[in-house]
Amino acid sequence: MSGGSAASALGLRSGSYGSLPAAVGGSGGAGGVRKAGARGWALRGEKERLQLLHRALRLVGRRRAGVLLLLAVASAAVFCSLFAVVKDDSSSISIVNNYEVPNAIQKSVYPSTTRPLMMSGNQYSSVVNKIELPNRIHLSYANFTHPCEGFSVPPTLVDKKRTGPRPCPVCYVSVDQAFALMPPEASPSPVLKDLNYISEDGIVANLSSQGSGFGGHPSLEQRNKSFDISESMTVHCGFVRGKKPGQGTGFDIKDDDLLEMEQCRELVVASAIFGNYDMIQHPRNISEFSKANACFYMFVDEETEAYVKNSSSLYSNNKVGLWRLVVVRNLPYEDPRRTGKIPKLLLHRLFPNVRFSVWIDAKLELIADPYLLLERFLWRKNATFAISRHYKRFDVFEEAEANKAAGKYDNASIDYQIEFYRNEGLSHYSPAKFPITSDVPEGCVIIREHIPITNLFTCLWFNEVDRFTSRDQISFSTVRDKIRARVGWMPEMFLDCERRNFVVQAYHRELLEQMIASGRRPPSTTDAPPSRKLRPGSRKAPPSKKPSVKRKKEKKSSSRRRVPKPVAAGMGAM
Repeated sequence: MSGGSAASALGLRSGSYGSLPAAVGGSGGAGGVRKAGARGWALRGEKERLQLLHRALRLVGRRRAGVLLLLAVASAAVFCSLFAVVKDDSSSISIVNNYEVPNAIQKSVYPSTTRPLMMSGNQYSSVVNKIELPNRIHLSYANFTHPCEGFSVPPTLVDKKRTGPRPCPVCYVSVDQAFALMPPEASPSPVLKDLNYISEDGIVANLSSQGSGFGGHPSLEQRNKSFDISESMTVHCGFVRGKKPGQGTGFDIKDDDLLEMEQCRELVVASAIFGNYDMIQHPRNISEFSKANACFYMFVDEETEAYVKNSSSLYSNNKVGLWRLVVVRNLPYEDPRRTGKIPKLLLHRLFPNVRFSVWIDAKLELIADPYLLLERFLWRKNATFAISRHYKRFDVFEEAEANKAAGKYDNASIDYQIEFYRNEGLSHYSPAKFPITSDVPEGCVIIREHIPITNLFTCLWFNEVDRFTSRDQISFSTVRDKIRARVGWMPEMFLDCERRNFVVQAYHRELLEQMIASGRRPPSTTDAPPSRKLRPGSRKAPPSKKPSVKRKKEKKSSSRRRVPKPVAAGMGAM
């Protein structure tokens, strides 16, 4: 494979990764997709309209007919501009007739009736049968001319003044179209049809095994057996002790919150803040339809809850804006980052009746309707699990070294995990692994359908996080490859610049407070990143000075975790 074709298949972009072109010409394929930079198109269109008006004035002079012609031409120009251009304040543009893009979602015509979110199971069934289904329009991809057909991410223009990851255009349909395209039935789960979870109910686990009490201390033999996929399986998946997830298991939740969570039926958008590490980011551009039909849950600990109550004027009845706050008690880990992996990877256990979920890390602000994400990244591709790949790194070994260099985790624990995976057969990434496009995800967003195979994937991924380090990027490819080798299923990985199209990254709370204390105005999440000013006579931008934030390095061991045994020399694949 040539270097150019390999780079193209990997999604590598010339210049800065994922940067957005100022203007892209040309038209799309059969779907009538048009790709262009909004600013360049608007300026060009305005110039053409002015020239047209000037010619009309010269032709008709000041006669009455000229006035009428002028009005007609002006009306036509305004009409065309309204239906051809959609302006987006984040410069993330996709022009597809008059369909929505992030930050510029137009009003859509929603179904006349929408079901309430919270009700008992029997009430839910009767409402769906009597109200929703007769009014719901179903579209099939087989019989639907998709407006985004032929759309592709345009190549990037090199911007020497601004490097780093950037958003790129993404084509969406309208919210009502997305809802109509929702599959009426669950996607098939290859091989695995029935998945159950180990619950010990007072049985003392083997404390000599790695992992935690919350995860059940699975032995190495149990771990390896969990990858032998069959039609019916029972695996470790957290919440081992207690009556059910959230009750007496560690990661405990009040009964009224659990009841509300059980009655969330279709789509949940979830996030979490532990250790008061982040500020709550409020979703934008959420349709009224999604507000009525999707659940928005933010999991917090008591420290974060106290801070929110004292600092947020929006806090009322356990809600902050769209987010319903769920306070978690008896946290199973001392490390807040590891605790955050519980709702991130085990949403199917916390929301047992939900069909789809969108996980958003707390540092991110969602700026697109969640139903658009489901349609774009799951249903359109016939996928059941979607996650973006890292914008720069494709290799797990490089990711491990980057984590060590940044002090993300105890270096010895990272080395132990990498050596363990190497002995199991982990190799460096190369284009020879196609159709796999990367071994390293940017795991801050997960879009998934809750079916047995995706539930198994996140259970086993969580078990690796519980057993080794909390750096889930390191364990992702190992779990993926073991499942793929047995049933042929694997997650869909999309470009990181596409992820940056629908989320905006904010600053962590400590950094924001430092900036305020130093007299600097913290930029809002809607601000564009500040451009660097050049010194007179210089060609290169000066390095930016960021306030240093000392983070406590994560430790492998704690009062609730056991120090791992060293890797035995000559360990083979297990």
